[in-house]
Amino acid sequence: MNTNPKTPWQHWRLDTDAQGITWLTLDKARENVNSLSEAVMAELASVLDFLDTCRPGSLVIRSGKTAGFVAGADIGEFDALQSADAAKAMVERGWNLFNRLAAVPYPTLALVRGHCLGGGLELALACRTLLVVDEPGTRLGLPEVMLGIFPGWGGMLRLPRRVGASAALDMMLTGKTVDAKRARRMGLADDCVPPRVMESAARMLALNPPTRRPLPLMQRLLGGPLKSLVAAQARKQVARRVRPEHYPAPYAIIDLWARHGGNATAAPELTERIVASSTARNLVRVFRLQERLKGFGKNTEAGDFNPRRVHVVGAGVMGGDIAAWCALRGLTVTLQDQDMVRIAPALQRAYALFDKRVRDPLARRAAADRLIPDPDGQGARHADVVIEAIYENLEAKQALFQKLEALARPGAVLATNTSSLRLEDIRAALGKPERLVGIHFFNPVPKMPLVEIVGGEGTDSVALARAAVFAGAIDKLPLPVKSAPGFLVNAVLAPYMLEAMRCVDEGIAPETVDEAALAYGMPMGPIELIDTVGLDVALAAGKQLGGGAQTPRCLDARIQRGDLGRKTGKGFYGYAGGKTAKGAAGAVPAGLALRLITPLLARTRGLVEEGIVADADLADAGVIFGTGYAPFTGGPLFHARQ
Repeated sequence: MNTNPKTPWQHWRLDTDAQGITWLTLDKARENVNSLSEAVMAELASVLDFLDTCRPGSLVIRSGKTAGFVAGADIGEFDALQSADAAKAMVERGWNLFNRLAAVPYPTLALVRGHCLGGGLELALACRTLLVVDEPGTRLGLPEVMLGIFPGWGGMLRLPRRVGASAALDMMLTGKTVDAKRARRMGLADDCVPPRVMESAARMLALNPPTRRPLPLMQRLLGGPLKSLVAAQARKQVARRVRPEHYPAPYAIIDLWARHGGNATAAPELTERIVASSTARNLVRVFRLQERLKGFGKNTEAGDFNPRRVHVVGAGVMGGDIAAWCALRGLTVTLQDQDMVRIAPALQRAYALFDKRVRDPLARRAAADRLIPDPDGQGARHADVVIEAIYENLEAKQALFQKLEALARPGAVLATNTSSLRLEDIRAALGKPERLVGIHFFNPVPKMPLVEIVGGEGTDSVALARAAVFAGAIDKLPLPVKSAPGFLVNAVLAPYMLEAMRCVDEGIAPETVDEAALAYGMPMGPIELIDTVGLDVALAAGKQLGGGAQTPRCLDARIQRGDLGRKTGKGFYGYAGGKTAKGAAGAVPAGLALRLITPLLARTRGLVEEGIVADADLADAGVIFGTGYAPFTGGPLFHARQ
């Protein structure tokens, strides 16, 4: 029953049970996901006004959506901000409202099930008790920094008080999220329960609020007298990753926490700096591009396709890592190669990945059990997706796909991970060539979010849709591209790396070339990137994609010596113990960064004009998520237009 039927709230529902507990449910009208728009926040203020007149015994705030608690603030309203004054008003509105909630005289509890991000976590933190539901979709975090902004509604104040300064800064400065069990262990949540008992647990905690243990003495010191030391160390760590002129938000978070107790309203100049910067607007654009790519992973043309079993042929670095990633994401995987001797190294790399990514020993064991060595290739008969990842030889791939086509189920996806061969050539040996698609992963598979979904002339649209759904199912971003040399990502990287090596041939030090790119905002310099992919791979790509350009002398000389980059311990730089040995960068010549980027821009624009990728926005998305191209720019073509 609505406790106040005279107040027609659109987004909130208020009910009181027999035990005197008031349940406040957020169910944002006409939306599948809760977000904290201005209207939602205004109604919450109205609810608190009402509760001031009829004080409840206790208040439980929960979500009426199956999708989760609250996804955060309304991104659309952030887009609409036209001035620093409007931004400051938005910060003040949330700060004041959540402070008001935190100060109410009755017990409050946030019942969090599913995603609880940004402003959603700030809402939950404003409650006295935070109860999380232990299920796969529950994630808590303050990822505002990923959008170039800061958690200004109390997160910078209350998160450090709950989990300590170090853990809080780590979450806020990286955008990391934590699951329910981790939230309980670190003190973010007061308790963690399974879904079947969440309401009874909420009732118990609402009627008998727990007493929070104080932080350990060292954590209190780090958040108090030693705060300046913590802030200085945090600035050093952030500076290793990003530059303040490119990404001002993490530096603002540190300053707001260290100097103003997390109160952004006390430092309007920092809010103005963030709003005046193009970074936040561009990162919001990148967020929307990411959501567009995710949409391809929900292609309705795939029907009820729900991939659960994957068969990978080729246990090399790419094939083995694809198999490991699929197993990590919950799929059953069979990994085929000529014998167990060839499969064993891939299994060892997979187990190392599981150890790094999975805390729970039982979950690690389950992931390992899902990865099944299969020298005879029998898994191809039962797989929903069959991926070929053998060496780049056309005849070998054609012969393999003839065998796979005979084994695979009619509705299974037949895919190649080729990065250089034409889809039309590989599928020529198939009885139904339209079945073959490209699912092109990038190295290292666990870190690179993009997967190119490649279609040739006449490729079955249902097969492409199912390939995209598969990519989404393993938490990758599918990008549809047409079959062409290098597709999108490799095609734009080739001229970029070629230009970098031409600079070295002209006598510019590799360190100086890389510094120019880093100063521009690239995550890694092009010379170090060449070392990472391998000089032999770069040579092959250059011959295929360089348009007949002469091989750079610096590349040819190193290959002749056997210096192939990181994998051999030496390339343009030396490598030992996982570290890169570089000399000091010299003075960067004027215009060097533009010289490096211009060929990449030109090739990206050309691929859009040729129809290899559907439009400029998708090209920007592919280059950002496939190469790491400076996200703060909004993408190469967008940045060029600006």
